[in-house]
Amino acid sequence: MAHLEARGISVRFGGKAALNDTSVTVDAGTVTGLIGPNGAGKTTLFNVVCGLLAPQVGEVVLDGDDITHAPPHRRARRGLARTFQRLELFTSLTVRDNVRVGGDIRNRWGGGRWRRGSDSGADADRILELTGLSAIAGREVSEIPTGQARLVEVARALMTRPTVLLLDEPAAGQTEAETAAFGALLRRLAADGLAVCLVEHDMSLVMDVCERVHVLDYGRTIAEGTPAEVRADPAVIEAYLGTPEGVT
Repeated sequence: MAHLEARGISVRFGGKAALNDTSVTVDAGTVTGLIGPNGAGKTTLFNVVCGLLAPQVGEVVLDGDDITHAPPHRRARRGLARTFQRLELFTSLTVRDNVRVGGDIRNRWGGGRWRRGSDSGADADRILELTGLSAIAGREVSEIPTGQARLVEVARALMTRPTVLLLDEPAAGQTEAETAAFGALLRRLAADGLAVCLVEHDMSLVMDVCERVHVLDYGRTIAEGTPAEVRADPAVIEAYLGTPEGVT
């Protein structure tokens, strides 16, 4: 069974169709790509999945349960976590304190994988090591580059112990070395059973880490398949990737 499914999602803003009968499936233990030009509807779809936006048509299913009408906090407690295209961090706090916030919130939920009152500080140290942020844990977020700040947001999301992780352009601003390390992190998270959906414009990263890729254009799904299938699809080349010679 698919871990997360968005089925036949349609969203309109006035007379504009942001999403039109769009479907995406994200399986546990895999990284699924969601790509397309700016304005294609990728972030809108994330907002629908997280409960920040209600679709006019369609449903969101998690582990076989319809959560289309569940509020965002209920979805988070069911295992959904995300990062944002625009950074949403506490810039006056340290990297470690930003990461720890996720654990403090998770502990207040009670039950689940963590018991109430567990030490989020120790868990933060583990996540900081996992994400390669230990060396800058004591620095304020306002002092670090954008690429590292985006990784802080990923680490904070991981502190909630999600089963589904939605990442909105997490590699933006990263150096080539940082992106390579981030790709290795995504593969490790998937190998541990996490379902990851990746919105990203870095096609080298997408083609390297994703098992399946969904392509949106003007709110419609124009292709879905393996990275190799998507990269060779004429509709995708025309709408987004450009000529095959330009694809890396």
